[in-house]
Amino acid sequence: MNSAFRMLVVVLIFGSGFTGFGFSVARAQNASVTPTPQTAQGAASKLSPKPDPDVPAYHASQPRGPLPETLDPSLFSDAETQNLYALAAKEKSVLYQLPCYCRCDKEVGHKSLLDCYVDYHAAHCVLCKKEAAFAYTETQAGKTAAQIRKEIMDGKWKQVDLSQYDALPPAQ
Repeated sequence: MNSAFRMLVVVLIFGSGFTGFGFSVARAQNASVTPTPQTAQGAASKLSPKPDPDVPAYHASQPRGPLPETLDPSLFSDAETQNLYALAAKEKSVLYQLPCYCRCDKEVGHKSLLDCYVDYHAAHCVLCKKEAAFAYTETQAGKTAAQIRKEIMDGKWKQVDLSQYDALPPAQ
């Protein structure tokens, strides 16, 4: 028994020593991988500039692949919503590059004004409707998405009168 007891003590001592050594190595590895606040800040600033918290999310360049479809206008009973979803479908690439000032980026996780028309959000949001109507009008006037984005950031979409979208166009 005495030799068995000694063997158990030796195993416990060595086992705890190896465990302690393992924790020390793990801690050292984590310390070398975890950046200091100063290096973390420097790395983040090199990756991308800090976005302006006053400007909602948008894509700064044209889409590289296919965009999601907007909802079918016939899903809605009112003419205004039908008309604006129809316009959004025509200008998906532009809406993709525009912010939405109802702040659905924070509340719903949208990444641009287009996302409002991929789901039902715009059907219930006057701001989304005004921005899309503004974007469509400006696109028809020959402006680029970047020019329209600047105007939206300047608040020009607030002047849009949605009453012109209250009637459905005549059937063809």
